[in-house]
Amino acid sequence: MYRQRHSPTHTYRRRLTLTAAVLLLPLAAACGSEQADGERPGSGAVSAEQPVTGVRWNVDSVTVDGTTHRAPVGAHVEIRDGKAAGSYGCNNFTAKAAVEGDSVRFSDARSTRMACADQPMDFERTLAGTLAEGALSAEVDGSTLTLATADGDQVLLTRK
Repeated sequence: MYRQRHSPTHTYRRRLTLTAAVLLLPLAAACGSEQADGERPGSGAVSAEQPVTGVRWNVDSVTVDGTTHRAPVGAHVEIRDGKAAGSYGCNNFTAKAAVEGDSVRFSDARSTRMACADQPMDFERTLAGTLAEGALSAEVDGSTLTLATADGDQVLLTRK
């Protein structure tokens, strides 16, 4: 029977190839196995957490004690560098804004004092009061941001 003789160099290359395969296989298997919270294993979907800051959010509505109040055109808020600025609907405002994890806290709010029609002023008081409730839970879902108080009142905003 015919037997092939292997040189020492051939044996060394074979061992090197086998060693590389053993070391790299687990690394290759780990690649792409990340998954976002709530994703199905193997779905291949990885999502980045969407920011609350650096985005102009238009206020759509405020729901307090089960009653939804539609926002006037122009009501918005933007949080950037520890500060918030925007419009309650007629009057502009600024405030300090602390974003920690999934909560936002507004403090030291100041606003202009322009006279506006009754309805925007009522809405402004409702929005300003809700934003000043303390720590608000913040949930971004696509282009929608929901800020919620501990009592369940909500501010619904959309990305411009």
